[in-house]
Amino acid sequence: MCKKIIILLILSFPLHAAGASSEKHPNIIYICAHDMGKGLISAYGQKHFTTPHIDALIRNGVSFNYAFGGSTSASARASLLTGYHGCNQSKWRLTKGGAYMREDTARIYEDEAAINSSNILLPENDLYLPRLFREAGYVTAQIGLLGWGRTSSREQMAQHGWDYWYGYLDHTRGEGYYPTFLFENSRIVMIEGNTRADCGRGYPYEMESEALYRERWYREGKKVYAPGLFIEKTREFMREFKDKPFFLMYSTQLPAPISAPAIDPEVAQNEQLTPVEKEYASMMKLLDSHVGIILSELQALGLEENTLVVFASDNGHAIYYLQKNRIIKPFCDMETGERFDGSYSKYYSDKAGDIFNGNMGLAGLKESNLNGGINIPLVFYWKGKLTGRISEEVVSNYDFLPTMADFLGIKPKTGKDGISFLPALMKGRKLPKDRTVVIASGEGPAIIVNDGWKLRYYNRQKKYELYNIRKDFEEKYDVILRFPEKAEDLKKILSKECNGDIENKTIN
Repeated sequence: MCKKIIILLILSFPLHAAGASSEKHPNIIYICAHDMGKGLISAYGQKHFTTPHIDALIRNGVSFNYAFGGSTSASARASLLTGYHGCNQSKWRLTKGGAYMREDTARIYEDEAAINSSNILLPENDLYLPRLFREAGYVTAQIGLLGWGRTSSREQMAQHGWDYWYGYLDHTRGEGYYPTFLFENSRIVMIEGNTRADCGRGYPYEMESEALYRERWYREGKKVYAPGLFIEKTREFMREFKDKPFFLMYSTQLPAPISAPAIDPEVAQNEQLTPVEKEYASMMKLLDSHVGIILSELQALGLEENTLVVFASDNGHAIYYLQKNRIIKPFCDMETGERFDGSYSKYYSDKAGDIFNGNMGLAGLKESNLNGGINIPLVFYWKGKLTGRISEEVVSNYDFLPTMADFLGIKPKTGKDGISFLPALMKGRKLPKDRTVVIASGEGPAIIVNDGWKLRYYNRQKKYELYNIRKDFEEKYDVILRFPEKAEDLKKILSKECNGDIENKTIN
């Protein structure tokens, strides 16, 4: 990392001390995995490979069983960074992906101008997550998949409060692992040896074939692997600012889509896995190793006891290893051939043929408002301050900003959709039974109450469904006919959160 650039950047973005003294606060590292269901972690039941470093975080930290992200990557990250849920789309706007997938980098300026012209920017006193940390005197950085997608601009990154950033501003490009260029602050950095305008993206949602296999392993124009760059930049940033409080968001591409640099030895001889499944497992192993690298770097720098590490995913599980006679799309019951309709017959791993059980036995996948599409791992590790504990409180990714404001002693000047779950995190206390989490998805919105009730609107069949996820987390039993009054109460809340427009509150 260029020291001169960092110094200039700090002069350009002065850090403002506010609230409690930054000297009393630890560094914060937020590791955000991409499209990773909880079932891929061995601590949560994965049988085909192990994730020892993530397991250690879970074993020694505070984990939340009922944590919910977005239904898609872009919406999840927007909610995380703004503190507003996906049905409150007046606070942020998603753009189309693929704007920067071209060889002519000069045209990026035109693309950015178009993005900036339609940008929704929060008022100065309505803090984005990095702005919040800057208020408390932190240096802020994001590395990997930048912004919230699908395409962001450098102007947005500065407006949101990042002091340093490195990675992809186009998340469609980010589905390829061999970029011809990346963004480092205001600079476009060319990556020597990578010549593919599509970044070697491949075809992540197509059925496995000989041609796709050959394409993934064809290395012409694919010399430098982006996740390797990202973990090294992360280490450099930690070393550069080891004597200052920092907030670092490590927004990795891993574990999906599939583009493994090598097959991990742990799965190489696993006869239960096909070649593409071994590649996917190797991506998870690489993610786990990166978590280990970050923890080792903290220890080497003497920062382990002064750093709060958060591990999460953006949304629920997504399938990138479609195969004939294994798991196919459209998803269907592999025994009967019946296509899942998403309501009367839902996607479950055992029926669909997912050998990894990525969504941990829950119904649905990414883009769904069923729990399998939105339940995420959420773990907080702070050596000496937090002990191994499981919280059963219902929390969301858009609660993280208010929680950190509470943690930093900063009172936001504007309200957020999220609430602080700091008492549950630090003291193991219960949150109000009536607190609610709101989810937007391509299937429609849903609302989840801390007492266990969940109301789901399913726009494909224009119907509501009611579940008690404390008793039925797999959502096998719709009880709306048994509890019509409860359903009506939740419909009113959901309608209010959606500004009376439930039918159109979707995220695609």
